[in-house]
Amino acid sequence: MSADLKHRILSRVQADLVAVEAALRENLGAHLPIVSDVAGHLLFSGGKRLRPLLMVLSARLCGYGGGREIFFSTVFEYLHTATLLHDDLVDGAVLRRGRKAAHAVWGNEVAVLVGDFLLARSLTIASDTGMTDVIKVIAGITESMSQGEIHQLTRKKHLDLAETEYLEIIRRKTAVLMEGACRVGALISGADERRTAALTAYGHHLGMAFQMADDLLDYTADTAILGKTVGADLREGKLTLPVIRALSAAGDDDRKTMERIITDGDFSVDDFNTLVGLLVSCGGIDAARAAAEGHVNAAKAELSAFADSPYRDTLKDIADYALSRKH
Repeated sequence: MSADLKHRILSRVQADLVAVEAALRENLGAHLPIVSDVAGHLLFSGGKRLRPLLMVLSARLCGYGGGREIFFSTVFEYLHTATLLHDDLVDGAVLRRGRKAAHAVWGNEVAVLVGDFLLARSLTIASDTGMTDVIKVIAGITESMSQGEIHQLTRKKHLDLAETEYLEIIRRKTAVLMEGACRVGALISGADERRTAALTAYGHHLGMAFQMADDLLDYTADTAILGKTVGADLREGKLTLPVIRALSAAGDDDRKTMERIITDGDFSVDDFNTLVGLLVSCGGIDAARAAAEGHVNAAKAELSAFADSPYRDTLKDIADYALSRKH
């Protein structure tokens, strides 16, 4: 199912993906070779280009005819890459997309500064729209993502992390970027308030589903497919929805076992497998998947504000793929 869905999406957007790839290289605008090297290490390591694609599809769904949607869409991949550079350093991550994390190759200082450069580059490109509303969206995204990361950092290994807190963290960390990509697509098209709001909501629900699915993969995928170490979130002390739901449903003995493993930053493979078994038996995996499915359905429902078109069909398929993907 997911392979067929992925093939269908790619068959429709292949030309746009090629154009986005070229634009990312052309518009990077780095003065120093080391900036291009560090940014490119992650930027051109096989990312899905989902965020720029969302902006392009949203703009076309709203009838945009300005011819600059590919150029403007690079904002969202630069923003995404900047956050990954910073996140990997903060989390002490070893792998990203199957490669050494940039900070492990060039050092912390360079990784941070290249991330800063990409954030600034995003704002520069956004300013070329000449639209204050677009610049506000991009600035708001950077604020939200930073606060989401800080919120998560201050609540690592806190077993009392509430589901409402988790939802706010992932809204800021992930959903606002997809939401912003869709909203900017509508804004540059001059879409009316109803359609702009619908695409904004679509992006929000897609982002929530995408992050929930990503959190599930930490317990259901393997390292070779995922491109990062399985169990990395837990080892970093991040409590995600499968764990939060399982802890709330577990009996005393199972809860104590889970708490012991979660608070042990150096848990064994056997411990991790024990935890995964408890996440399954206590309903955490199924509950998290159901929550993600709810957001997928909500995202697709927002697209009813638009007439049937290939762009709407592709956005619907992307929502379905958010949950069915393997990495």
